[in-house]
Amino acid sequence: MEFKIKSTRRSFLGATGLIAGVVSLPRRFFSATLGLPAADAASNIYEELGVTTVINGQGTMTTLGGSLIPAEVESAMAAASKYFVRITELQVAAGNRIATMLKLPEGHTALVTSGAAGAITIGTAGVLTGNSEEFIRRLPDLTGMKSEVIIQRRHRYPFDQQIRATGVKLVEVESRDDLRRAVNDKTAMMFFTNYLNGEGHIKVDEFAKLANEFHLPSFNDAAADTPPVSRLWEYNQMGYDMVAFSGGKAIRGPQCAGLLLGRKDLLANALLNTCPHEDTLGRSMKVGKEEIVGMVKALELYVAEDHDALMREWWARLDTVADELKKVPGVSTSVHVPEIANVVPHMEISWDPRRISLTPDQAFDLLRKSKPSIMLGRGEHGLTLASFQLRPAEEKIVAERLVQIFRDHHV
Repeated sequence: MEFKIKSTRRSFLGATGLIAGVVSLPRRFFSATLGLPAADAASNIYEELGVTTVINGQGTMTTLGGSLIPAEVESAMAAASKYFVRITELQVAAGNRIATMLKLPEGHTALVTSGAAGAITIGTAGVLTGNSEEFIRRLPDLTGMKSEVIIQRRHRYPFDQQIRATGVKLVEVESRDDLRRAVNDKTAMMFFTNYLNGEGHIKVDEFAKLANEFHLPSFNDAAADTPPVSRLWEYNQMGYDMVAFSGGKAIRGPQCAGLLLGRKDLLANALLNTCPHEDTLGRSMKVGKEEIVGMVKALELYVAEDHDALMREWWARLDTVADELKKVPGVSTSVHVPEIANVVPHMEISWDPRRISLTPDQAFDLLRKSKPSIMLGRGEHGLTLASFQLRPAEEKIVAERLVQIFRDHHV
């Protein structure tokens, strides 16, 4: 399979708004939503199911549904649902469009996957099997294939299960000398966990250079590493052969989608290891035509976004909360922006336990049980608030409820 489908410079599915106006739920399905504004209709759908909607002050958490997709992405997905297409052809065309949009290096393309986790598994599988039908059917039996992936010991994390699912052995290293000794004829790939860049001895740029020195494919899991938007092409330009991103976090694509960006030959082999191809390790990692189209549209919007304006808005929301909380004696706030992954403003909320009789767990539970339910992060000494997934004016609701809780428990 070759990535040779042509793309145009036109805005992707620019006319889908016309379709959105005629797409609706069946008349008898979730009937209570009929005639309501979109936001109210969504709330009512969950109410009919007996499910509580929440104000999301945690961030792009999979457990809370990731992020909220823009109306333009909804429209693109609705348009995609009206036709049948050959999925492999769509994947190639979408990949080429994304590669052009992101100005990926020559010889690189994209693949829409079942989240960043799916990208890790099928990307690793493609490295192991190449385009061999026999090897593809055989996974995770690695007979006749390379069987080891090098990873820094401090980069081990829950998602390395997605690598191990292919049958490989993870070989842990710490120093550069460890890595050089670890490379052998069984080594298939080198894997880097991007948000742990500060933990390992070998940093992100050097890791790619070492992989190139040993002529080994390099994989960087950068799932939550946007913003900034430049991360979408930086690691490929740095020399990584494959890079994974979540589609349903800051990019605001479909929550079940992700991105694999990298060398065309490796991504072609990754596609052979997943849906719609049968008898493959990744057959269960299905990505529908709607998610593929939605991911392309989400990226188009994300790249064109005024990111400075968004950052100012996120800071302003935290300022609103901080201004209210400082009226409560004993409560303090501080703000920070992580250097890697979820590079957005976060607020730490703490209080003097001598003045406010409340543990962080108790405060978390009171917010969760509020109406509306509010989900903040829980820390050892207080709570955390990420403002970038709040909807307009929700920061005022959060501030009001926090003030009420602290005053109710003031000693």
